[in-house]
Amino acid sequence: MDVSGKTVVVTGAARGIGLALVNELRARGAAHVAATDILESVHDTPADSRHVCDVTDAAQVEALAVEVEDKHGPISLFCSNAGVLNGLDLSFENAGGASAEDWALSWNVNVMAHVNAANAMVPRYKAQGGGYFLNTASAAGLLTLIGSAPYSVTKHAALGFAENLAITHRDDGIRVSALCPQAVNTAMIGDDPNNPAAMDGIISAEDVAKAAIDGVEAERFLILPHPNVDEYFRAKAANYERWIGGMAKMQRQFKV
Repeated sequence: MDVSGKTVVVTGAARGIGLALVNELRARGAAHVAATDILESVHDTPADSRHVCDVTDAAQVEALAVEVEDKHGPISLFCSNAGVLNGLDLSFENAGGASAEDWALSWNVNVMAHVNAANAMVPRYKAQGGGYFLNTASAAGLLTLIGSAPYSVTKHAALGFAENLAITHRDDGIRVSALCPQAVNTAMIGDDPNNPAAMDGIISAEDVAKAAIDGVEAERFLILPHPNVDEYFRAKAANYERWIGGMAKMQRQFKV
């Protein structure tokens, strides 16, 4: 998909990967980039329009789609990017020990936000003969993140939904990319090399955004800004028992 001349929505756009996506899309000639976030600071982004929206609320996502299309024409690309990392416990006391509130927040932001985007956009994409979703998941959706079951589990679910979305609507002309980076220098991870996600280094949000839009333009389902994730995923599939043992060994380095 050529993003130039297209109307695009980016969620989670106030900072981090979302903000970098806004800048990358505008640099590549998107006709209109609508930035949305639950944070009021989204109004400071260099987007073409700015919207406060809670993507865990299906009605707000629908209202966002209506507003953008009424004012700026059909949406061609919806970047469902909002995410949250919580429930991190490096004592590894209990994988199920995160609070019910942490589990609910992770599920609603990391999974249901993508579902809400699909509910709003699939009928529109069908009516216009096609469209594109860029869903930000994580390498944790292919592998895991040591220390946060809520994050790992919901990112697996996010990737599973992206697969289902891609399969179900391929014949409708709808395409899907799942963005799966490891550690990125954003508010979620920062530049802390001791974070378990940072074993292979921390890359910039700008590099992730460039890889993401390269992947969209190539219409590639799985986008891996950290190339070694592909190697790890293949090793996991080849010998699951060995992979679990290796991850348990790595966990011991982080236990506090």
